[in-house]
Parts: sequence; structure tokens; C-alpha cells
Amino acid sequence: MAVERLQKILAKAGYGSRRACEDLIRAGRVKVNGKVAVLGEKADPKNDLITVDGERVVINERYVYVLLNKPKGYVSTVHDPQGRPKVTDLVKIPGVRLFPVGRLDLNTCGLLLLTNDGEFAFLMTHPKHAIWKTYQALVQGKPSLDAIERLRKGVPLPEGRTAPAEVRLLKTLSDKAVLEISIREGKKRQVRRMCQFVGHPVLELKRTKFAFLTLGDLRPGQFRYLTSEEVAKLKEMARKE
Repeated sequence: MAVERLQKILAKAGYGSRRACEDLIRAGRVKVNGKVAVLGEKADPKNDLITVDGERVVINERYVYVLLNKPKGYVSTVHDPQGRPKVTDLVKIPGVRLFPVGRLDLNTCGLLLLTNDGEFAFLMTHPKHAIWKTYQALVQGKPSLDAIERLRKGVPLPEGRTAPAEVRLLKTLSDKAVLEISIREGKKRQVRRMCQFVGHPVLELKRTKFAFLTLGDLRPGQFRYLTSEEVAKLKEMARKE
């Protein structure tokens, strides 16, 4: 195997997307031949000893792709200093190190992909590929047409204005409403912050769709493997953007 940047090697070994692997390197958790690695460093996984937290890095022989119906109360990470339940606790596959593709926050449930393929995760999460994600949000109050239009056009957040979104009012209750919101970005807690900005805080949030994938009959905590055709279609969609 040729010399490559460390973040690409770690991604291939299932330590997360390239961006997540860069964070591992910045945190000083990666060593090459006993020395703490630096961002931008290259290595040969065949001839160099690469470790993360003292564990030797081994390149995956096979890739796994999973669709999980994430319950509330689980964090979308493989390492949580607070010891909270993790989504990886729900998907145990012997000999496979899975990590989430993107994140759903602790109190958000629904469709979440997990894999050990860092390049796939990079394709699915990089802003330039812009995969559509759809959510159902139970919000406080009854959004006006003006509020919905503001969500559609984009709202200002500290890190920049959100891109245009697809927004539908699904139903109204006594003092609440259910919105369907589709976005092509992945800003932190984006849907919650968008709704908060227009005066309708999110009470419950569920991701119902990722590209063409849906939850189907999966109950919270259940998962299924993606088919090779689904994986190929997702990659094709991302590369067309």
C-alpha cells in the first residue's frame, strides 16, 4: 500500500470521516512509529506502526453500511467522555468498527447511517455533495406562511445563512404544529436553530429520510444493512453534485 496522508489511512480503517480523523490527529491521539503524529503527516500502513490511543490501526478488509432507527437518548459518537449511551452500542458486528455518518443530537431520533468506510462517510457529509436530509419537527405554536417562507429562503446563523430548504406544514394541533423540513447542509443542530430563529422552538425532532432512504418498518433501536445497490446509488448521487 502506498504512502498516504494519515487522515485517509484512519478513515479507511474505520475511525470516522476524514474530518473526524483530522480531529483525532489534532488531539494527539495518533502516533506513527511511537511518535505523536501531526496533521498533514503521511505514512505507509504496511510498513509503519500507526496507533490510535495505543491501539494498532488495521485497514478494513470489508466495508459495512447500516441504517439505524436511532432512539432518543443516544449520542452519535464512538467516544463519549460523559459515558452516555452511544449509537454504536446498538449495532454490534463482530470484528467491525462502526461510526456514525454525520450526527443526530441526543434528543433527535430517526434515520442514521453507520459504516466503517471513511471515504463513504466523507462523500455523504461533505458540504459540496449536499445530500438531502428530511425531518419531521413538532414545534411550539402555529407557524405563519411568512415564518415558513423564511425557513425556505434561509435564516441567518452565526456561521452563515442557511441554504434554501424545502418546508411543508403537515398538520396543526391546539398550540403546536408538525413541519416537514428538508435540508442539504449539516450545520450543528440546524433544524432546531432554524425553527428557534423564526419563533417556533422544536419540541420533538425525527429524521425520516436520507437521500432516497427511509426508515421503513424499523422500530427505534433496530437496524438493517444497506444493499450494494443502495450504497452504489448513494455514491452516484453524491458524485453528481
